[in-house]
Amino acid sequence: MKFQPERSTTQTISGYGPGWIGIDADKVTHSVIVGSSGLREAWPCARFEDLTAAHFAQLAELDAELIIFGSGNRNRFPPAAWLAPLMARRLGLETMDTAAACRTFNILAAEGRNVVAALVLEAA
Repeated sequence: MKFQPERSTTQTISGYGPGWIGIDADKVTHSVIVGSSGLREAWPCARFEDLTAAHFAQLAELDAELIIFGSGNRNRFPPAAWLAPLMARRLGLETMDTAAACRTFNILAAEGRNVVAALVLEAA
């Protein structure tokens, strides 16, 4: 029996390290919102402390079944009040450090889930 690797038509995170994330063949060096359906846009925050309620309101406008929040070099949680727009739309938000968020995004995207990752990429 010959095995063939599964081919994915979704956008994936191909690697990550201090100060960068690989998305497919591109190397990204700034915080980013990435979706399994092809969404990719800069997220204007250079570190966790730059985040505001408006960043999470932006996420609530996205078409996704789940949002993964990569909080930077370590796991940190946004204030609960900032999540109100997400809760109003019944959107789940999972918080983890950015490296874990990259791995989790790929697993869920490979399952065919409509997932979005909002990744804080702090300088190395």
